[in-house]
Amino acid sequence: MKISFFSSKSYDRSYFNRFNTSYQLKFYDTDLSLESIDLLSDSQAVCVFVNDQLNAEVIEQLAAKNVKIIALRCAGFNNVDLQAAKAHGIAVVRVPAYSPHAVAEHAVALILTLNRKTHKAYNRVREGNFSLERLTGFDLFGKTVGVIGTGKIGEAFAKIMKGFGCRVLAYDLQPHPDLVALGIEYVALDALFTASDIVSLHCPLTPQTNRLINADTLQQMKPNAMLINTSRGGLVDTSAVIKALKTGHLGYFGIDVYEQEADLFFHDLSESIIQDDMLMRLMSFPNVLITSHQGFFTEEALCQIAQVTFQNIRDFEAGQLNPSTTLVQP
Repeated sequence: MKISFFSSKSYDRSYFNRFNTSYQLKFYDTDLSLESIDLLSDSQAVCVFVNDQLNAEVIEQLAAKNVKIIALRCAGFNNVDLQAAKAHGIAVVRVPAYSPHAVAEHAVALILTLNRKTHKAYNRVREGNFSLERLTGFDLFGKTVGVIGTGKIGEAFAKIMKGFGCRVLAYDLQPHPDLVALGIEYVALDALFTASDIVSLHCPLTPQTNRLINADTLQQMKPNAMLINTSRGGLVDTSAVIKALKTGHLGYFGIDVYEQEADLFFHDLSESIIQDDMLMRLMSFPNVLITSHQGFFTEEALCQIAQVTFQNIRDFEAGQLNPSTTLVQP
């Protein structure tokens, strides 16, 4: 089978080539879209990432080109029209659990960096400035941390914060019994917002969670609270966050995802004029920290992504798709 990879980077080529045993791989730097779909030739499988747009039109064109399986090398699938894939008989598989610790630990890194201002201290010291002025942080011990979504990543994050000595509140439609046994309290969403010093998002992007963080929910949060998002950019209404930062109500904002990231993240734009005014406004705040969707980016996660993706395709060929990694049966 020939597999065409879209939105591929050097690390994709490295890890997928390392674990490939039998497939012909073709890598494209460009995102998959109606404009790029003509690159496909005699591939039965496409492997895509978070910013590839697989809407109904794209999927119709994939079917016309005899593509049989869409392999997502990520956990999220909000960028795929699953109904269209089912209608055209195309299987859709994903990697739902690649090293959840990678993303959970990155969320903690955002918290610690924003709190203790290590990024600012690093730059100061390199310039010979050893002053501690304006680097004051706070103890995490004893603080209340709200976790929205306790799947595998949210579970890992909650356990880490419990280890810091935090009181951990959680919200999920399906409470995790192991977390309850550890003393993590499941509460209503309103109660989580009003009680938490730090709120961290670990839920998928669905119609129900779209812009979960908005003007109303931000107003419910404690003054000077911290908001962290390592899940999906669409969970947050960025314009509402900017207003909350400007008024001083939101104390800190750390993100690894952004609702308009598709044309920005994973690209070197250092010599370009960035046209996204909201992102540029966010970058101007001293209490905002932005990373470009690197939460997954560890050795362990990249190995698992490649291995599970290939296993998904082998299972498809054998007619034995794994229900835990399959979104659409052909």
